[in-house]
Amino acid sequence: MGEPRTAIVVGAGIGGLTAAIALRRVGVDVRVYERAPEIRAAGFGLSVMSNAVAALDSLDIDLGLDKRGRTLDTYHVRDTRGRLIREFPFPEIIGRLGVPSVCISRADLLTALQEEAAGIPIQLGRAAERFETDGDRARLHLADGAEDEADLLVGADGFHSVVRRQIAGPEPAHDSGYICWLGITDYEHPGFRPGSVVHYWGDGQRFGLVDIGHGRLYWWATKNMPAERSAHWDGGKAEVLRALSGWPDEVREAVRVTPESDILGIPSRDRTFLERWGHGPVTLLGDAAHPMLTSLGQGSAMAIEDAAVLAHTLRDASDVPSALRAYEDARRERTRGIVEATRAISDFEQSEGPVRRRVRDAYFRLMPHRALVGRLEPALTFPGPVTKG
Repeated sequence: MGEPRTAIVVGAGIGGLTAAIALRRVGVDVRVYERAPEIRAAGFGLSVMSNAVAALDSLDIDLGLDKRGRTLDTYHVRDTRGRLIREFPFPEIIGRLGVPSVCISRADLLTALQEEAAGIPIQLGRAAERFETDGDRARLHLADGAEDEADLLVGADGFHSVVRRQIAGPEPAHDSGYICWLGITDYEHPGFRPGSVVHYWGDGQRFGLVDIGHGRLYWWATKNMPAERSAHWDGGKAEVLRALSGWPDEVREAVRVTPESDILGIPSRDRTFLERWGHGPVTLLGDAAHPMLTSLGQGSAMAIEDAAVLAHTLRDASDVPSALRAYEDARRERTRGIVEATRAISDFEQSEGPVRRRVRDAYFRLMPHRALVGRLEPALTFPGPVTKG
């Protein structure tokens, strides 16, 4: 038998760590380079939906997420007076798929991935500068002047990916038109049931309460705002509470009990979908390949799916570049559909003005159950590995 294949992964976020773990599972010798001096997560949560858990299961990777976070039991959408607009059938779909969806803090997910990645060399504070290819080999040039070479290079370096920029050139970011406020706090309220996800829809505003387990709550809020302001937001808790004046007490209480320093305000952005993810022994994964808005909660799940499909495609492939193109072909339409759906639903859910708001609420309130299931289930279903390239 020959030497095992080698891979360089640029980025040690959710996508990069999952890729490293998945590649090691199929016998690839992996090294990871991360520009940040430490792996740390900002104070927000996310959903590892059933499709992502199934992708991990396909490689026998068990991160024990249900013990670190909280499985999703109910999902309701309400208006700003707390009246039910619609109960979404996520539990029904999850039950049929037989794979849980888990709500968890980003920090806890990264901890689980780091533990699973034990033994994989992860070099922190090592920023990628550029790459080059030499035949079927990839060489990474680091900002400190060092170089590394491998059989394949995976750009998993997020929204501002150095690897993507070299492949696609400079690209504009597309602002969502609203700001996202985020927080995690210890929380208990009689108006919020454990295991719940509850969204509240207002006029150009939304709010989410998400149980992430162990008495902790992840909350998020959006408010329509010009890009020039959201990109440099410097307000505080008082501004968030003013925006939520008159909303249900369980909403305002979540903000009230969150320390001011733990409230984040960030713009929400995506990019035009990228058709070409790589060439030769180089490819992209996760937000580096297909950054998306957050409305469907599928950003981390798509990165995890990418990692699993990449590993399966490489498992027995005789030719790395052909396998990478097969991976990209397998992922392109799946991720394009999620990116486009996320942008469309984001624009619809942020509806502003009395007419648009009533149309939005009525649309979801009156949609037949079967149609709603048909909209939601494909995203939660992992399409599975593909034939090797």
